[in-house]
Amino acid sequence: MEKPDMITENINIVASCNDFVPVADIEKMILTIRGVQVMIDRNLAMLYGVETKVLNQAVKRNIERFPTDFMFQLTQDEAACSRSQFVTLNNSRGHNIKYLPYVFTENGIAMLSGVLRSPTAVEVNIRIMRAFTAMRRFMMTNAMVFQRLESLEHHQLLTDQRLDEVFKRIDADLQPSQGIFFDGQIFDAYSFVSDLVRSAKERIVLFDNYVDDTVLTMLDKRGENVSATIYTKAVSAQLELDLAKHNAQYRPIEVKAFDKVHDRFLCIDSTVYHIGASLKDLGKKWFAFSRMEMKAEEVMEMTKSK
Repeated sequence: MEKPDMITENINIVASCNDFVPVADIEKMILTIRGVQVMIDRNLAMLYGVETKVLNQAVKRNIERFPTDFMFQLTQDEAACSRSQFVTLNNSRGHNIKYLPYVFTENGIAMLSGVLRSPTAVEVNIRIMRAFTAMRRFMMTNAMVFQRLESLEHHQLLTDQRLDEVFKRIDADLQPSQGIFFDGQIFDAYSFVSDLVRSAKERIVLFDNYVDDTVLTMLDKRGENVSATIYTKAVSAQLELDLAKHNAQYRPIEVKAFDKVHDRFLCIDSTVYHIGASLKDLGKKWFAFSRMEMKAEEVMEMTKSK
């Protein structure tokens, strides 16, 4: 009999526990295929406590929710090259594969909580999402630069309450502390700042002298009870018009004239980020960001000084 590989042993160990699988063990199940981080269907089924065929049947019944950037099936070559990593492959001496596994990207896994009927689906998805986020944080904070990742489309229907709960409960503490975006990383930079906005619990304060309607739209990603204030050098007639139309339909954003700041700062609750580019120009040129030691309260106190 063929000796089980390391990933199989890890799965057998965690599957025998009554508690949820730790995030650190889930990270070991994340693989990179076609330049995208994914998890195999059988590993996901084990985490959810269902059979693999049950998981795949639930997906097929809701296939419109799983485009190719959410889920795809491995080819013979991909599965053969990675055969030692998958417990679903044939253990015989031949090279044939019993069936070609499906793999799910981060967005596809998030969507699973809306189609599975397992009572633990939401809690399991939260741990999986944290595992994906922790891996991104490790790469960014240790390499000090953002690695160019395959852009993930976020055009998913957030109508399922379980899916909403997953994203609301993801821990905001996993945000990276510093890094660099290069020109062309428009979506990555936009996604990063959007995640910061979503993580706010009480307030968002932006210092940016170049603001347009796209910045207003970005700040609309904040939570329901989160206030938003923008300090900018001058409130132009165009910005004043955009703001009036925005506030007539959406939660109000307050804009104040303030000409004492040159750089861009984004305050998320008590945390202050220095942003090297205006929010409307993210990813168009190289820029760096860093989380500062000072508190947002100190920054706000300085706005009151003459």
